[in-house]
Amino acid sequence: MRGGWIRKLVPYFILAAVLVIVDQLVKYFVRANIALYHRVTFLPGVMDLTYVQNTGAAFSYFSSHTWVLAIISAAVSVVLVIVLCKGLFKRPFGLISVALILAGAVGNLIDRLVFGFVTDMFMTTFMDFAIFNVADICVVAGGIAVVVYVLFFYEKWEKRRKGEAYGAADADG
Repeated sequence: MRGGWIRKLVPYFILAAVLVIVDQLVKYFVRANIALYHRVTFLPGVMDLTYVQNTGAAFSYFSSHTWVLAIISAAVSVVLVIVLCKGLFKRPFGLISVALILAGAVGNLIDRLVFGFVTDMFMTTFMDFAIFNVADICVVAGGIAVVVYVLFFYEKWEKRRKGEAYGAADADG
């Protein structure tokens, strides 16, 4: 049974890995093609690409503590892998949510370890907002999805009666 559960997790780890690769490719493209603090129109009236080096967290908080943020990102990544492997969430919606957060945590962790900063590039032009990256999108989307899942679906989909097998619980979605 345990081996079967691990096999069911493979697509979610692949999803996280693909999102980390996309994040790193976009960051590489920006670093290679856009000068630091230079703006390039991406979606007119909506978003520009702007190369920024963020040594902090969201909205540049804790900008002088990059190493602390790297440790936190590593710890969160380990916890998320444990959450996936321990089967806390068994339904695709919950698993995808955790995979998104994992991808974002790992994507920004790579930047912190390799460069000492996180490469940000997406700048909204229709409103004043922090500049962000693909990993940030993954963390926010996954975080919102986990909250929705826990608030509205966890009780119904994840809590099992005593003795109920995983396979039987899996039948309803």
